[in-house]
Amino acid sequence: MQLAGKVIIVTGSAGGIGRAIAQHCVQEGARVLITDQNETGATQTVEMLGRAAAGHIDDLQDAAAAQRIVQAAISAFGAIHGLVNNAAYIPRSDILTTDSDLFDRVMAINVRAPMLLIQAALSYLKKTGGSVLNIGSINAYCGEVPLLAYSISKGALMTLSRNLGDGLHHHYGVRVNQINPGWVLTDGEFRLKVADGLPEDWPGRLPRMVAPSGGLVSPETIAAGAIYWLSDASRPVSGAVVDLEQYPMIGRNPPKAVEQ
Repeated sequence: MQLAGKVIIVTGSAGGIGRAIAQHCVQEGARVLITDQNETGATQTVEMLGRAAAGHIDDLQDAAAAQRIVQAAISAFGAIHGLVNNAAYIPRSDILTTDSDLFDRVMAINVRAPMLLIQAALSYLKKTGGSVLNIGSINAYCGEVPLLAYSISKGALMTLSRNLGDGLHHHYGVRVNQINPGWVLTDGEFRLKVADGLPEDWPGRLPRMVAPSGGLVSPETIAAGAIYWLSDASRPVSGAVVDLEQYPMIGRNPPKAVEQ
């Protein structure tokens, strides 16, 4: 088991990619703190994982949440070996609809919270020679038109990962890396596209320019990649940013539509 005996915090783990990462961590021998503001989903995740998981409900928009989350992990398990900054706020917004309140909320959840969580967990990660994994997005490079604020935040997160990947590894022995998922078929993404008017079989009707493999990336694929960066198998690499997508982001803007 790649994570035997380790304690991992996974934010945004009430469902989707976060839940998949938490499940894979437990399968690899870790104990996991499930933290999310969605109490129902977080409770379901904890129930799925059993005694290897503990839950903590919090709102990352609150700057004080980071300290509470770290203390919840210490109270439950006594140590921290890994931190997965997965939680994100993903509103649709463009240059005309991104007001200051929306922008501030996106940056607070998607950038400030990961930084504060790393800060709060650093003394514990230093003791264990731990690892931080930030979950970014290929939108960090330029982004989709209706995801302006979100794309900006993921660009900032990528800079945070590279900066701390150097500084924390050098001074504290704590590694920081990032993976950038592309279009992932989570339950939430499925429901969103149906609400947008796509048919319920839309995942199987995507054009090859969007999904060369014939389907979208699964949360389990992202989770499998996360295990590598949380485990000692990736040591001593730090400051890496790896894209997990089927096609390059730069220079493309394919429509997220289905074949007729």
